[in-house]
Amino acid sequence: MRAVMWRGGVGAVFAAVLLPMVAVMWLSFFDQEVISFPPEGYTWRWYVNAWEKKQFARGFVNSLQLALVAAGLGVFVGTAAAYALVRAEFPGKAFLGTLLLSPLAVPGVVLGTALYVFFVEVENAIDIDIRATLPGLIAAHVLLTVPWTVRLVAASLQGIGPAAEEAAANLGARPWTVFRRITLPMMRSGVVAGALFSFIQSFENLELSLLLVGPGRSTLPVEMLNYLEFRIDPTLAAVATIQIVLIGALMLVTDRYVNLSRVVS
Repeated sequence: MRAVMWRGGVGAVFAAVLLPMVAVMWLSFFDQEVISFPPEGYTWRWYVNAWEKKQFARGFVNSLQLALVAAGLGVFVGTAAAYALVRAEFPGKAFLGTLLLSPLAVPGVVLGTALYVFFVEVENAIDIDIRATLPGLIAAHVLLTVPWTVRLVAASLQGIGPAAEEAAANLGARPWTVFRRITLPMMRSGVVAGALFSFIQSFENLELSLLLVGPGRSTLPVEMLNYLEFRIDPTLAAVATIQIVLIGALMLVTDRYVNLSRVVS
């Protein structure tokens, strides 16, 4: 009985996660412009419509560039921070760890509003434009990517322990050699997982980007919201389906070389 209840609970959780995505993918094939049930038929024309809308292509390119840069910077900073938090002892270590992970606990709208106000204050102080600029948007997205890297790389390091590094150091290896040949390969799974989830968080972010994007730099989620102001049809479901497929494929390819379940759990 307990096993049946356990499986039923797991199945309910999976259903709650997967059903919304399945519903969106289903809606993207509805033939009618105004969504209603049951569907009048099925068609591919909403995917063709999404392909013809230049704002979606432009938003996709902007989101891709932003996510790649933000994930790269976040992985670099987050990996160094995670290594220091796990392997070093220094005053304020607990506070620093909490500070680095705090963006995960702050709602996106609150974080975006706070950054907008902060950028305004900085602009008034130094007379340099930060709002609605690419560097400002990248800096904001790095705040999203660093916590994921810190969390996943720290979990990877805590699971392997320092014994192999100490053995290499006792055999005469220099600190950089120990890090490059021992530590970095051992925490590779955490770094790769951190890069993947950082990329996804940046690519799909709406709340933060909506408050900080500039002219000609709108991301794909922002362009989707702008489209929704004038039209309500399955085109957005088609765009969302393409995002789901791309991100799913990226996760499957990554899991092929790195066991994501072992790192994330």
